[in-house]
Amino acid sequence: MRDEIQQGLYFDDLAEDVRYVHRPGRTMTEADDVLFTSVTMNPQALHLDAAWAATQPFGRPLVNSMLTLATLVGLSVAHLTRGTIVANLGFTEITFPAPMFHGDTLYGATTVLARRPSTSRPGTGIVTFEHVGSNQDDVVVARARRSVLVWTRAGHETYEAQQAGADAPTPREDT
Repeated sequence: MRDEIQQGLYFDDLAEDVRYVHRPGRTMTEADDVLFTSVTMNPQALHLDAAWAATQPFGRPLVNSMLTLATLVGLSVAHLTRGTIVANLGFTEITFPAPMFHGDTLYGATTVLARRPSTSRPGTGIVTFEHVGSNQDDVVVARARRSVLVWTRAGHETYEAQQAGADAPTPREDT
């Protein structure tokens, strides 16, 4: 019997204009928001002070948008990049068209916008994703374009074989 480890998709498996829907979603709790906001040293009262937030335009605390973004990307990892990503290259066009509130559930979908082989790193390719997050009412709450460096299947196999060879014990001469 052969074991298979759950992982993301290789560059070879990702095709432009394919949309991946990530489930389950993640319900964002007040505890999540306060912990994330505190850990990231963000003293914004809009996330931490319910009494003050009640006096603001939305009338209640908002989920930290950076938590929304991090969770949106996280929803895609098992499906797309777990074990197949080499590096996160960057984000562009990040927007938050509607707020997330405590108790809202974030659902994610990712579309492959573009892909090309890397010219500087053989065995890898650059993929541009568009991540879209919606709440339980299907209202878009976050959108981001993200570029990643991803292994090709052959490139990853070659790298792992090289690593295995580097880890092999070297013979010693007895003196």
